[in-house]
Amino acid sequence: MRLILIFITIFSSYSYAQNNYPQDYFGNPLEIPLLLSGTFAELRSNHFHAGMDIKTQQRIGLNVISIADGFVSRIKVSHYGYGKAIYITHPNGYTSVYGHLQKFSPDIEAYVKKHQYENESFEIELFPKASELMVSKGELVAYSGNTGGSGGPHLHFEIRDKNEHPINPMLFGLDIKDTTMPSVTSIYAYPIGENASVNKSTEKQKLRLTPLKNGDYVAENIEAYGKIGFGVSVTDRQDLSHNKNGVYNIQTFINGRQNFEIDFSTFSFDESRHINQLIDYEHFQTKKQRVQLLFNNNNPLSLYKNMIDNGVITMKDSTYAVYKIKVNDFKNNPAWITISIKGKKSDGIKLKKDNTTALYLYANESKQLKDGNITVDFFRDTFYNNLYLDYNVSGDTLTIHKDIVPLKKDFKITFDISKFSDADKDKLYIARLIGYKNYPGYNFTERTENTLSTRTKTLGTYTLAFDTTKPTITPINFKNEQWLSNYRYLKIKIDDDRSGISNYRATINGKWVLMEYDYKTNTLTHDFNDGCVTETKNILKVIVTDNVGNNSTFESLFYRK
Repeated sequence: MRLILIFITIFSSYSYAQNNYPQDYFGNPLEIPLLLSGTFAELRSNHFHAGMDIKTQQRIGLNVISIADGFVSRIKVSHYGYGKAIYITHPNGYTSVYGHLQKFSPDIEAYVKKHQYENESFEIELFPKASELMVSKGELVAYSGNTGGSGGPHLHFEIRDKNEHPINPMLFGLDIKDTTMPSVTSIYAYPIGENASVNKSTEKQKLRLTPLKNGDYVAENIEAYGKIGFGVSVTDRQDLSHNKNGVYNIQTFINGRQNFEIDFSTFSFDESRHINQLIDYEHFQTKKQRVQLLFNNNNPLSLYKNMIDNGVITMKDSTYAVYKIKVNDFKNNPAWITISIKGKKSDGIKLKKDNTTALYLYANESKQLKDGNITVDFFRDTFYNNLYLDYNVSGDTLTIHKDIVPLKKDFKITFDISKFSDADKDKLYIARLIGYKNYPGYNFTERTENTLSTRTKTLGTYTLAFDTTKPTITPINFKNEQWLSNYRYLKIKIDDDRSGISNYRATINGKWVLMEYDYKTNTLTHDFNDGCVTETKNILKVIVTDNVGNNSTFESLFYRK
């Protein structure tokens, strides 16, 4: 009780000044040297990375320990995302997060499984009271794994403030050896607005880079007129890791005066989606390379600092300028890029391809489009900027541009399905056509009697698709009527090649049993150590349902002593 009162007292009085982070308070979350495969805020698909990815020697099962005294304030187990994750709140107001775990420490694992069985659900989110699961600095809380959306064994580790904003863990003194300067892969110059040009073109221009012996770069001289901006593709690596990670800070200078900065020390989850407006999204979608824009194009990100004219440069005829870019990693290893610019208004400008279409949308206005049985609702601020869109309806297929424009928020697509029979209605779903084979990927579909609707942040082609195929259920490590006395695990593969798996349920002798689902391998696994099997003769029953309601049932008899 006394310790709980101390927690409450410290929490109520806790505050911190900007960038004034404790340096000796937190320890390491693993018992091995920290090597990174991913850094804080590096650019990922549709989001900034919210923590650091720590290597676990290409294996699972390493001890994960609490970085300070505290209490387990949240536990989440999910098929996707962080997989198995634990959140520990500390007396100084920060919360540490540990994701992609294999399993929790024995006491926490027992607590979680108790609630999973009570709720009859593998996926679960728990918020223990401060007095339920208290931990000490250095105490075992979990084992590293590869659960959820992980692409390989590692520990995803975060530190968040009291507002749930993730902060770069290295700001708290977690030391990673790094004496290596960032690497610049490419640089582009962008004409912005009317009458702007770079090297006699209104198209963006890739500039030739020359690396210098000291690690800096010089770009080719350019001629430009009007408003222009730049974009860079940069990576960083630490001394003991070969992974290409994100950088910490980028600043730009025009004739020695700073005109732009982006700082990756902290952000909020609500703004993470704006990453697609930070990068040249069309370039990424077509070239699979992230070019980070060094000017703000109506992006509300809080990461921007010290901007003059949003980082845009205005070049007049017969003027000269020197533009410099400083790219820093966390250890302040700088890489400089220098570009000499001659202001010149030229004749014979090469114009970019005309993208005018019949449909022009204003970003600050809502717009409803209706054609045949399809209705599209664009809400206010769906887009960052006004734009022309390709739009076409052919039967039950809708094409809205290509996925080369970032969206600020969802838009809604609604299909009227009243022309279909009741039996067919139940098997319909909205699909986005993916790849050159136009694979119909399931989009979360809401149903009424005569409509299907979905909300999405992705432009492209959408259609109605049928799914009349039941999921498949296949035993992996056992056969019907087999003795499994010496088995620790029961494994089953489940799959659905159309709308995808929605849910599953497993029972043994009519009683619900926990089966962990790994979507990457389509595997369900039951641990006999849960103690659910007490009979010699047992009937396993598994029911799997897809996203339109098709379901399959698998039954098997097994024996165990």
